[in-house]
Amino acid sequence: MDRQFFKKYLAQTTGESMSFPVTKADKCFLYDSNDNVYIDLIGGISVSAVGHSHPRVVDAIREQAGKYLHVMVYGEAVLAPQVRYAKMLVDLLPSSLDNVYFTNSGAEAVEGAMKLAKRYTGRTEFIACHHSYHGSTQGAMSIFGDESFRNAFRPLLPDVRHISHNNMADLQHISAHTAAVIVEVVQAEAGCLVPGREWLLALREKCTETGTLLIFDEIQSGFGRTGTLWAFEDYGVVPDVLLLGKALGGGMPLGAFIASKAVMDTLTYQPILGHMTTFGGHPVSCAAGMAALEVILEDRLVDGVAGKSELFRSLLRHPGIKEVRGKGLMMAVVLESFDAVLKLIDGICLKNAAQPTNKIGVFTDWFLFAPDCVRIVPPLNIDEDSIREACRIILQELENI
Repeated sequence: MDRQFFKKYLAQTTGESMSFPVTKADKCFLYDSNDNVYIDLIGGISVSAVGHSHPRVVDAIREQAGKYLHVMVYGEAVLAPQVRYAKMLVDLLPSSLDNVYFTNSGAEAVEGAMKLAKRYTGRTEFIACHHSYHGSTQGAMSIFGDESFRNAFRPLLPDVRHISHNNMADLQHISAHTAAVIVEVVQAEAGCLVPGREWLLALREKCTETGTLLIFDEIQSGFGRTGTLWAFEDYGVVPDVLLLGKALGGGMPLGAFIASKAVMDTLTYQPILGHMTTFGGHPVSCAAGMAALEVILEDRLVDGVAGKSELFRSLLRHPGIKEVRGKGLMMAVVLESFDAVLKLIDGICLKNAAQPTNKIGVFTDWFLFAPDCVRIVPPLNIDEDSIREACRIILQELENI
């Protein structure tokens, strides 16, 4: 019944959604309405870093919900979960990133950061990368890295330019007119494209030279996914503004943009209330996110990322697999075509969901700008047996394609 009502009453994003009927999620497993079990290789698109329904996160949600939910619009009441989580994040970041503005989502963090860049620099030009994804709200859509998605919603924000990720020559377009350059350290929806260290260093240098804010979007890559707590740590480059979301809330809706207090304070005058939100930094979301981050740190989940990544790579060898690329547990498995990807997803997941099978399936998806790739971004605490079983199922299905 729920599956039938799903398309009738809920607004759809495509004409052919997966319509996957989830009834339970636990650790790295999903369960459907036919009691089939699936190894989750996408974790809500990089959201469930500590797995589903982690007891520490669930307990934190229950405890905070028993104290208070929403109290007042953002920035007026002293709410312990907000304050403590902000301090926890700042303590784990470079000293220049010492002020946190919580939002409801990653896309809202992008919007806030764009306003901040305009207010701080007095400029209006933004530069983003081709094949980048930063959200679907108005400002985020303006810097969306594909015209086929932007075109239907024009006019969007003016003064937006796109460059190629990891392209040295394109850095010449950054000038004294540029308010900010917004880039993903690892380009997620392009199929987990990893930059060269030299390019990021040159990007940082060019932004410093021109007085341009460098904004790193780590909404998908943050919280240990690439093998360091923040992906930028591995490159020795520090942004002026950091965008977080997805795993930030431990499975609850939460986003943030983080900068220096000197930069962030420009939103407090001329005019006051330069950026506002009612539910941003919701106490329950902050409590959940803080609990999840504590699990990541205390269980040293980041330390295991490289080994698990290598295990996936060592097992995913097949004539139908052209390449496995990415960084840490943020990987793309490149197949021959989009058709092959759809057949694989159907075989390991969607066919099982239609009926009781008593089989273990695998839950995965494709990328927005890399439709020939299968997404692998599982919970960081996925166990090795589950990795081996997931890879076995994938390889077995590739034999049928």
